[in-house]
Amino acid sequence: MEYLNLSTETELSGSRIILEAFLQEGVKTVFGYPGGAIIPIYDALYDYRGKLEHILVRHEQAAVHAAQGLARVSGEVGVVLATSGPGATNLVTGLADALLDNTPLVCITGQVFEHLLGTDAFQEIDVMNITSPVTKWNYQITDAHELPEVLAKAFYIAKSGRPGPVLIDVTKNAQLQKVIYKEYAPCHSVRSYKPDPFPSMENIERAALLINEAEKPFIIAGQGILLGKAEKEFLEFAEKSGIPVAWTVLGMSALPTDHPQAVGMVGMHGNYGPNILTNECDVLIAVGMRFDDRVTGRLDQYAKQAKVIHLDIDKAEINKNVKADVPVLGNCKQTLPLLTERIEKRNHPEWYRKFNDCFEIESISLINGELHPQEGEITMGEVIRHLNEITGGEAVIVTDVGQHQMAACRYSQFKHSRTNVTSGGLGTMGFCLPAAIGASYAETGRPVVAIMGDGGAQMNIQELGTIMQYQPGIKILILNNSYLGMVRQWQELFHEERYSSVDIQSPDFVQVAKGYGISGRKVSQREDLENALHEMLNHQGAFLLEVMTGKEHNVFPMIPQGKSVSEIVLNNKF
Repeated sequence: MEYLNLSTETELSGSRIILEAFLQEGVKTVFGYPGGAIIPIYDALYDYRGKLEHILVRHEQAAVHAAQGLARVSGEVGVVLATSGPGATNLVTGLADALLDNTPLVCITGQVFEHLLGTDAFQEIDVMNITSPVTKWNYQITDAHELPEVLAKAFYIAKSGRPGPVLIDVTKNAQLQKVIYKEYAPCHSVRSYKPDPFPSMENIERAALLINEAEKPFIIAGQGILLGKAEKEFLEFAEKSGIPVAWTVLGMSALPTDHPQAVGMVGMHGNYGPNILTNECDVLIAVGMRFDDRVTGRLDQYAKQAKVIHLDIDKAEINKNVKADVPVLGNCKQTLPLLTERIEKRNHPEWYRKFNDCFEIESISLINGELHPQEGEITMGEVIRHLNEITGGEAVIVTDVGQHQMAACRYSQFKHSRTNVTSGGLGTMGFCLPAAIGASYAETGRPVVAIMGDGGAQMNIQELGTIMQYQPGIKILILNNSYLGMVRQWQELFHEERYSSVDIQSPDFVQVAKGYGISGRKVSQREDLENALHEMLNHQGAFLLEVMTGKEHNVFPMIPQGKSVSEIVLNNKF
């Protein structure tokens, strides 16, 4: 990578030091929006054209989601720039999303001059206290001398251990201040911060013994496998153990969905077998997942018969929700090979037969009708089936939040890791469009398909302007059921069909896209669907396809609120 020609000691402004740090950390793309308090950084950015690409989003929340999309697909740190006041507060939802989904980000916010702090100056806000609950670490800089060390620390904290977002607030005087800049020194450790705990060999041995003795073992793959870049190690562990593997929503793509040991998704709208058989397994091996309530259902009735082996890098997650009989603390890239060495190569044909039987039940009662309907309105499942057939599981699938998200997670095929991007822990509507823009800058060479509902599509629809300006060739697929579908489903099932404020009207999405110079098409008839998907995917450049789907279709299976995983239902007759 080409850097500025600097001597070992050069006088630089704080703004240029920030941009130099980006280059030294391997950053290629920055997402942001300028404003008064961050103008010095943008002024310096003018001289870095050709070295740093800046993507001007249309809203600061979208800048964070775009950086998330890049980080989730590339495995690198996403970078965001925003100004003070509303610029900084607009980041909060994205920061919260990144914190809950463990996405490594470094966000730089401008701040008023140091002498104006605490005076309620124009666009001054207490960014530190506002963002402290939604960041892994935050820090305010008032003196440019601190910048090199703090920025190196920011990148290290963001990407090490359990990743997360970091925010650095820089006063305007520190951006303008000129100091002697010495060679950038990346950070490799921080006192009292131990991101990679050393695993207990005693617990490794205990876990291996439990696995070797198990008759009905079960693996749940979480996002920690992806975050630890341990896909290869996980595959070797799974294949030697011969154990059925399910995944969480964020753990999807850690294992190819067509792998012989893959049994589907756990959780509220996961597959029937993995959910009910959680309460029949004798050893439950949780790898890099946090036993979220959407996975466990009622905790007091979750896997009580099983010995639980929990592999996680964060000690705070051990025993937080589900008691671990054997905790295996550490990065799963290190702990999985230690386990693989000690387990026996086995098969579990009788145990797999139970998963297959459950899948038959789910297929007959639900999946076949969702994927291959013979009449009636278009289903979300059949749209995803056609998409799979055309892309062959090679696409990066970015989803928003709602019924379409669960349909995409249930039925999408993934051959490669880091190709499923969605908002998990926070469930942020409006995530998809900017995240897909960011994903397109990860340079995978794979098509990026943004799947969203009509509600979420309107939450950050202004980012069509970003697509218009920078022309990433993303494919936008809106599954329009003319409702806020997931809320409507809950109102139907649990609130006596009292549909309150869920009947949402939408613009003509194709005409809106046309206004931004983006081609599009609308489909409402089944016979036009496959051809329209081909047109979308074959189109050179961005394309918006709106598909009208069943207005009152529900997503099943479903673990009703307050029920256990054993009480998962396949339809609304409960």
